[in-house]
Amino acid sequence: MLSLKKMAMGNQQSSIGIYIHWPFCKSKCPYCDFNSHVQETIAHADWAPAYHRELSYYKEMIGARHVTSVFFGGGTPSLMQADTVAQVLQSVDDLWGLPQGVEITLEANPTSIEMAKMQDFKAAGVNRVSVGVQALRDADLKFLGREHSANEAVRGLQVAAKVFDRHSFDLIYARPQQTPEQWRQELQQALSLSGGHLSLYQLTIEEGTPFYTRHQRGEFVIPNDDVAGEMYEMTQDLTAAQGLMPYEISNHARFGDESRHNLVYWRYDDYVGVGPGAHGRLTVNGQKIATRAHRAPALWLQRVQKDGHGAHHHEIIDSRKQAQEMIMMSLRLAEGMKIDKFESVTGLKISEFINQSKLTMMVEAGWITMNGNIMMATPAGRQRLNAVLAQLLA
Repeated sequence: MLSLKKMAMGNQQSSIGIYIHWPFCKSKCPYCDFNSHVQETIAHADWAPAYHRELSYYKEMIGARHVTSVFFGGGTPSLMQADTVAQVLQSVDDLWGLPQGVEITLEANPTSIEMAKMQDFKAAGVNRVSVGVQALRDADLKFLGREHSANEAVRGLQVAAKVFDRHSFDLIYARPQQTPEQWRQELQQALSLSGGHLSLYQLTIEEGTPFYTRHQRGEFVIPNDDVAGEMYEMTQDLTAAQGLMPYEISNHARFGDESRHNLVYWRYDDYVGVGPGAHGRLTVNGQKIATRAHRAPALWLQRVQKDGHGAHHHEIIDSRKQAQEMIMMSLRLAEGMKIDKFESVTGLKISEFINQSKLTMMVEAGWITMNGNIMMATPAGRQRLNAVLAQLLA
């Protein structure tokens, strides 16, 4: 592990986002590969002091920074006690300061959205909520392992909209047996319920999840690439028609309502990650480092109480890996990647890192544009970004 004293000397990025991971859920969804755990009893009083200690550890490492966003993710953070959220935000304020208007997001499930509780979260400092709806059809909610009904989802969204000026929700499409017309109807309903932001993801089958095993066994089939592609294009058209522009592959917002915290990730800026299994990316002493915490909640708590943090040893990210990560993240954005930022962060010339003949091929195919200081995936390129990246990063 690098020396904290040495590492604190050379901060190159003045701003940070802060991610707080709450690892508990009421049940585990079969498609989910996040670090979430079902636990009958939770010692809530232990968590705010633990988060404070790990935040303090990172403050010692990176020194003063400007906080641009705080994000409570999980798991199901709406299962937290509002007082825990308030104490964590007080810790952030004490350590770095919380500027007026800073975005503070909390993820919520419809089953844990109640008016009084949402008002308590708002009083604690939360000013944006992101609701994990995933579907507006009861049969599909059951398939996805969700505990709420479509009606409960709608009621939860209505409560969120009454309490918070900024709110968003997630849906998953390209589900088994779903047709483009069915998705059109569901998306139109979603747009009628939406505020300034929607996250719309194609169903992916992740290794290590129950869905992966079931899919391998042939228990269900997801729409093929052509049908999924039709749904993707429909999604872009319908959201844009309502003024929710696709600023990232799966995220749509009215101007100014983009998720500031998620933009930290996609723009390859610095962020602190605390809590079980949380990851971070920090620029310290001129080096980009990757941080990650122990995944098991009990072990993380034990390590924090003993050592002041639950982190594994940090990894220095070399220039080529930084370049790969930055391209993979930035090309997800409609705004693309600033080439001068890429070269400043990585110390590499983009013309030396990317095979120029392959780049030319991507440009001629209409999948990439190079416009002055901006390298950008076109809408067609973002639709098939995995294939584009395979060529650029080979």
